[in-house]
Amino acid sequence: MSEREVRPIDILLADDNEDDIIMIRDAFQDAKLINIVADVRDGEEAIDYLKRQGKHTDAKPVGLLLLDINMPRKNGFEVLHEVKNDPKLKHLPVIMLTTSDREEDIKKSYEEGACSFITKPVSFNKFSEVIKEFSFYWALISRIPEDGR
Repeated sequence: MSEREVRPIDILLADDNEDDIIMIRDAFQDAKLINIVADVRDGEEAIDYLKRQGKHTDAKPVGLLLLDINMPRKNGFEVLHEVKNDPKLKHLPVIMLTTSDREEDIKKSYEEGACSFITKPVSFNKFSEVIKEFSFYWALISRIPEDGR
């Protein structure tokens, strides 16, 4: 296996819970391998950011979308469906990062094209561990498309 250059992965975080956003940002800063370039608070804004429209015409391209299920205006499943049915976005890896642990949410996420489903741990320490493992996987092991970055 050949060595490859490790480049930080730029992430769009779509989550409406301010406390979760702070915890996620802190955990990613601790991991130091992945960057959250922006966070949005609802599904409509997530789509605008990804399509670089509305107030996000100068949005930075992202290599990964972290998506909560329960958001206003457009929920995570609606965003996932729209992303996976858009020819320009369908290759974007989408990770469901949510408080849900319902089996039907897990199944629906994969049916709609999510790459992974992660239930947010309650404690910051456990969450930080999960994010470090997640960061290691996405930055050092997994390959993502470079187009659009």
